[in-house]
Amino acid sequence: MNKTTQPDPVRLEIFKNLYQFIAEQMGIVLQNTATSVNIKERLDFSCAIFDTSGLLVANAPHIPVHLGSMSESVRCLINDKGNSIQPENVYLSNNPYNGGTHLPDVTAITPVFLENSTSPIFYVASRGHQADIGGITPGSMPPNSTTIEEEGILFDNFLLVEEGNFREVELREVLTNHRYPARNPDQNLADLKAQIAANERGVQELQKMVSQYGLENVQAYMQFVQNNAEEAVRRAIDVLKDGAFTYQMDGGAVIKVSVTINRKNRSAVIDFTETSQQLNTNFNAPKAVTQAAVLYVFRTLVDDSIPLNAGCLNPLEIIIPQGSMLNPVYPAAVVAGNVETSQTIVDALYGALGVMAASQGTMNNFTFGNARYQYYETICGGSGAGADFDGTDAVHTHMTNSRLTDPEVLETRYPVMVESFGIRSNSGGKGKYTGGNGVIRKIKFLEPMTANILSNHRLISPFGLNGAENGQPGRNLVLRSDGSEETLGSTGTVEMQPGDIFIIETPGGGGFGEVYK
Repeated sequence: MNKTTQPDPVRLEIFKNLYQFIAEQMGIVLQNTATSVNIKERLDFSCAIFDTSGLLVANAPHIPVHLGSMSESVRCLINDKGNSIQPENVYLSNNPYNGGTHLPDVTAITPVFLENSTSPIFYVASRGHQADIGGITPGSMPPNSTTIEEEGILFDNFLLVEEGNFREVELREVLTNHRYPARNPDQNLADLKAQIAANERGVQELQKMVSQYGLENVQAYMQFVQNNAEEAVRRAIDVLKDGAFTYQMDGGAVIKVSVTINRKNRSAVIDFTETSQQLNTNFNAPKAVTQAAVLYVFRTLVDDSIPLNAGCLNPLEIIIPQGSMLNPVYPAAVVAGNVETSQTIVDALYGALGVMAASQGTMNNFTFGNARYQYYETICGGSGAGADFDGTDAVHTHMTNSRLTDPEVLETRYPVMVESFGIRSNSGGKGKYTGGNGVIRKIKFLEPMTANILSNHRLISPFGLNGAENGQPGRNLVLRSDGSEETLGSTGTVEMQPGDIFIIETPGGGGFGEVYK
């Protein structure tokens, strides 16, 4: 193949799929070699490939909140380590102020070298949600943390593998030498080795690709794939109108967003200037998360089959004042910002654009554990209705895309029982198009454990649009073995005893359009 300055449409399609296929291959290796339920069963991970400057080229369709933010982590590594990056090195990062999302989401980054190259030609990365990374509660998703230290252990471009040698001693030292140490370092190590293996598959596949097509072509088509995504987003922007939306969360925080379309440039300004300042709670969303949410929304407006990549961001100017809850500074707590506030940003943007009603607007983060067991899951709910479609019942919406653990696996690995799990009827908002229903999930405990719920939309309903009804807010409660009932708020920590049942009712989505009687 000769070097080209204009993409051949057929080759563009081939390369676009090749890049995505490599990321998917990485994901298969990660799923097959991980040990935690989080990664192996729930698939709470993401894999992607990046160009020489750390910009996202392609990803597998994994977790949206990871994918839009991983590029920040890679670019922070390049800025930080630059010339010291060596072949067969792997770096570890979960720093929320440096491209990370929240501490359990740990990113392994591997540079890709060719035999004769002195600097990396590409990067590959995998981000996996660790079952526990320390912090004040098992599962590292504390409902009431107020500083980052309480949420666990922070890695900032930590050298995980040095020229092919896994630095186990140094890693264990970091995991255990902390005010709130990791509870199961062996599992951390096993999952991180799986991420290293996934990255290695990506390295091998990219090297194979270069040997087959030549470096110049591979790099040229990386740029073409990004350009193609940029053009697709500009076409989507062509049909949008200016809009604004104000969205209040259960804790009183307010997200304000305005979207201004520039017809001439086919670009958009997304401005969060009037949003609440940094919070004393953990609902602060790192800047990378806010950017990921914006990227996700504009990607969903594109009909074409394009990989989510850096090109999608080029037509967008995102204004997020530093020190706001959407761009917090150290030592802000952020664990809920990644999982909860990210969902609110997405719904606020859809509201501003008039595209669809609010979905459940929460991941319903449920963690439980003790010294021996640590478990985390996100729970499905109703999605919002749109201009020509009903919402969907019982789905993971927007920024999450993980599975729920199979009951058989959950009950085999942990001393709990899935008492019941079903649709929460009539929880979706009525309208010309009706919002999706949430679910009711009941987990019975067989051993004493600490359980935590981190959620939103327990007080405020997911909004309907254009005259339709709101969705029903969710509910968290504990049914004690003696028959007494305790209602919890949007966030809560509770000690569970054998026979106690934790009940989570997830919100329904909002409806869209008036019903004419």
